[in-house]
Amino acid sequence: MLTLSQLALRSADPLLSLSRHVPFILQRWVLEAAVARLFAEPLQGGAFDLLQGRWLRLEVSDLRLAWCITRDRQGLRMATRAPVDVCIRGNWREFVLLASRQEDPDTLFFRRRLVIEGDTELGLAMKNLIDSLDPDHLPPRLWRSLCRVGEVLREDLAQRRSTAAGSAG
Repeated sequence: MLTLSQLALRSADPLLSLSRHVPFILQRWVLEAAVARLFAEPLQGGAFDLLQGRWLRLEVSDLRLAWCITRDRQGLRMATRAPVDVCIRGNWREFVLLASRQEDPDTLFFRRRLVIEGDTELGLAMKNLIDSLDPDHLPPRLWRSLCRVGEVLREDLAQRRSTAAGSAG
């Protein structure tokens, strides 16, 4: 019998895939406003300056979403296309596990569940930056929700591995 968390997780894929139909201009407006607010302190402190004049592409493969991100005087800016220096690609679950700190970033990259292509030095610097961001700067409700989703994903992954191991043996 499925738990409520498992049921929610199974319905997430089809629901999240609808996000690719949201016009980019709306995605950009929402995401730029959100990152400006969520990362205001790290942005002021220069944490994202490594993107000044450089472009990072984040690709959420299973949702067929991608954003090119750079740093300018106003903050983090997004575009649909840009001459990217580095691309970080993975499925939405891996990005949530990374953001919620439910899985070690090095493990995600080592197992190629998240992939860095292009300027790997910049990609690793971005990975380290994301890992070093203090969750205390996030609104507490958002951080708790992100952690809960990450926990559910981690539990689901562990259950899938144990089921696969049981059926292989």
